[in-house]
Amino acid sequence: MRIYNTMTGKKEELVPIKDGELKIYACGPTVYNYIHIGNARPICVFDILRRYLEYRGYKVTFVQNFTDIDDKIINRANEEESDYKTVSEKYIEEYKTDAKGLNVREATVHPKATENISQMIEMISKLEEKGYAYSTEYGDVYFRTNKFEEYGKLSHQPLEELEAGARIQIGDTKEDPMDFALWKGAKPGEPSWTSPWGEGRPGWHIECSCMAKRYLGDTIDIHCGGQDLIFPHHENEIAQSECSNGVTFANYWMHNGYINVDNKKMSKSLGNFFTVRDVAKEYGYEPIRYLMVSSHYRSPINYSIDIINQCKSALDRLYNCREDLRFLMENSEPGEKEGEQELREKLLSHKSDFIAAMEDDLNTADGITALFELARDINTNLNPQTKPSKELCSFALDLYNELADVLGLLYDRNSEDKPDDEIQELIDQRTQARKDKNWAEADRIRDELKARGITIKDTPNGTIIVTE
Repeated sequence: MRIYNTMTGKKEELVPIKDGELKIYACGPTVYNYIHIGNARPICVFDILRRYLEYRGYKVTFVQNFTDIDDKIINRANEEESDYKTVSEKYIEEYKTDAKGLNVREATVHPKATENISQMIEMISKLEEKGYAYSTEYGDVYFRTNKFEEYGKLSHQPLEELEAGARIQIGDTKEDPMDFALWKGAKPGEPSWTSPWGEGRPGWHIECSCMAKRYLGDTIDIHCGGQDLIFPHHENEIAQSECSNGVTFANYWMHNGYINVDNKKMSKSLGNFFTVRDVAKEYGYEPIRYLMVSSHYRSPINYSIDIINQCKSALDRLYNCREDLRFLMENSEPGEKEGEQELREKLLSHKSDFIAAMEDDLNTADGITALFELARDINTNLNPQTKPSKELCSFALDLYNELADVLGLLYDRNSEDKPDDEIQELIDQRTQARKDKNWAEADRIRDELKARGITIKDTPNGTIIVTE
């Protein structure tokens, strides 16, 4: 597999530190609010990265953190007249609800920043001993960026340009405007922990360095996150980790592109800010996931009502293929027929195309194209007219589900569920009404089923039921 490495600016062959195993760290949410659709993109994209690598046989250790102490969390707690822990725990649970809705697998480990304070103090102390960090009379500890000669290597900018372009608060106690906080001295009314520098709390960047080290080791295979994290967050993680540990922090860096809303940057001030929860209430979770994987992960994507409706329609086509195929399999005869081996090979060619796409820098857009082309060949060659064998139908269905599962799609409607007795009775009554040519009664039952969320499709072999 070749992936685009932000550090080198080119696609590189993925070579694991340990054969057959991969250690991946993905920056998780700061839990002070519901996640928005911009947050959903890295969550879905790197879930697919993990799924694909596991599909190809790797043992993947996937770590995604929760930042559960931060200025935003403290501010939210003050607004709600609560405390940071209550706020963070609430939104961790809300995150889990949305992640489940998006069909994102739980990480191998979901560490919390506040559960790793001792590791942070240890790393900061080590940086101080080596001369990379210094404390102030106010209990703050800063990292000396000028001392790390490679600072800026991820964002590919020299320190002078970063300093000119970055929005950095210049504190009187800093030695240099570019120095960043490793530890913040306690302020009245804020949560704090005991440290060698007095009461305080960790800076944002040190959290991920320490959690990656604790759960994955000094050097990890892949570090990933949104494009907005390249600078300063990931740049600072590299500086802290490499100066403390003395080795390369991550061998590969993957970053997803931005999401715009109606071709404009998402912003509360523009009134185009949408949470995943709000969009899901209107359109469901799965169209959101489809949107996130329908383009190459490094390309910008646009969210709009028209586009999310297009995603729903695309999913409907994929679901219809699967439902038709499953119904055909249930009503087909066993015993492979002449020419079916060639059909198997034709269907398998789409799996080869799918793998080739995913091997090329996780190209999910071409991966979805391969899935649709598989659906097209299934619809053309496996239908009531061609009368395929049960074995061929089963083979095609397994292959179809296999590729969809790598993308994390076709999970919202469980096609294996059977209608309950009452629904089945209505379907049987409608079938009889159609046989009796009682079209008014058949239409009435169809409308009643639709009101219950059941869409039915009549085929030459009977009725297919799709739960919406």
